[in-house]
Amino acid sequence: MVTKIGLTGGIGSGKSVISRLLRIMGIPVYDSDTEAKRIIATDHTVRRQLSALVGQDLFRNGELNRSLLAAYLFGKPDHAEGVNRIVHPRVKEDFVRWTSSYEGKKSLVAMEAAILLEAGFKSEVDFVVMVYAPPEVRIARAMKRDGSSREQVVARIHSQMSDELKRERADFVITNDGETPLIPQVLELISLLSENNHYLCSAKK
Repeated sequence: MVTKIGLTGGIGSGKSVISRLLRIMGIPVYDSDTEAKRIIATDHTVRRQLSALVGQDLFRNGELNRSLLAAYLFGKPDHAEGVNRIVHPRVKEDFVRWTSSYEGKKSLVAMEAAILLEAGFKSEVDFVVMVYAPPEVRIARAMKRDGSSREQVVARIHSQMSDELKRERADFVITNDGETPLIPQVLELISLLSENNHYLCSAKK
């Protein structure tokens, strides 16, 4: 039985650092953002549906017009919902297939998704792990990483689910504030989930 970890957190929280640690510790991680881009690039049904929604110029010579998609997404609040209704079900299906490939090989796998809760991916995982960092730390990280202005980063933070809501819905919180050691927290998480996995497997026998 494979226990599925859902790894989430807002912009600048440092989810990718935790993902790297999990991979180093032998836990496969499904990067939903990367895989969504792959699906958009290769899934003909998704491409056709997105073109019908956004416009026929969305793909030029087979390549995604990222600036057009971005302009559409931020054009109106409900535009992102329309795109997500097309892409997210495919990501869920892909994650299920990906997870099944580890049956009998791994006891733990993870999905990294910034909008795991908002996208309804919680139903696909067994435990939700939130990566937390104070707002000012998140802002500084995102500004340095993306070259964005403070105003742009703050606007993105406000567009995402609040940390308070994420914390309420999470089963485990990892603090990534640049001061609290990460490895002991990740090891504690793996230990807890491994014990839970053993209990669930025993209960099914």
